[in-house]
Amino acid sequence: MEHEGLIRLGIFLGLFVLFAGLEAWAPRRMRRRARTRRWVTNWAISLIDVLVLRALALGLPLLAVGAALDAGAQGWGLFNRLDWPAGLEIVLAVLVFDFAIWLQHLVTHKVPVLWRLHRVHHADVELDVTTAIRFHPVEIALSMLLKIALVYLLGPAALAVVIFEVLLNGTALFNHANLRMPLWLDAALRRMLVTPDMHRVHHSVHRHEHDSNYGFALSVWDRLFGTYRAQPEAGHEGMTIGLAWQDERPTRLGWSLWLPFTRR
Repeated sequence: MEHEGLIRLGIFLGLFVLFAGLEAWAPRRMRRRARTRRWVTNWAISLIDVLVLRALALGLPLLAVGAALDAGAQGWGLFNRLDWPAGLEIVLAVLVFDFAIWLQHLVTHKVPVLWRLHRVHHADVELDVTTAIRFHPVEIALSMLLKIALVYLLGPAALAVVIFEVLLNGTALFNHANLRMPLWLDAALRRMLVTPDMHRVHHSVHRHEHDSNYGFALSVWDRLFGTYRAQPEAGHEGMTIGLAWQDERPTRLGWSLWLPFTRR
């Protein structure tokens, strides 16, 4: 799709600036550490992720959107064999992709080798809009491979993949933001979407709390499968964010990238 990458980048940067501004204006929790070093590290990890995906694209020319175009040209995948209205296929494709991301997220918490990768995200000692872009490059690459496989199985329109990617990135920025919302608005939104208060529980230092609320966009999957937790036990102001490393180590780039390969 022409200019698809630039459109997605523009939307991402616009939403990042929006939510960063909102969380600075109305923070949910007081910041315990200066954000400069954390933000530099989290952005550096994100840029490395982009480079890894670019390298992956060299060896595997078809990433998610390209895979959708190729599947359409070859007639591969479920939707390419059905004559359903385009709008219905897009809605169903987005729902299937969102459930797949929810399931993938749950699995990364349950499979030890995947948890070692995913804990780079959870090791962040603060939770704000930059936490949404803090994922280990190996985890990002594995997630892309899973997405490509699902695209070939499902055969969605390329537009559906673009819509889902924009939705996923936008909701991830939103629900990681350190944003104070009126309780009535949070309660209304979380009936459908994952809100910052809902997702913050998932970043608790306690295992029984961070093994809940796996959704990124839609909140329905956690409710359906019994992994929904409404509030943290210590309250949002009193809860501890992160994992065992409650010091400056998670703010360091080298330490964060090497974390999956340490013994602990």
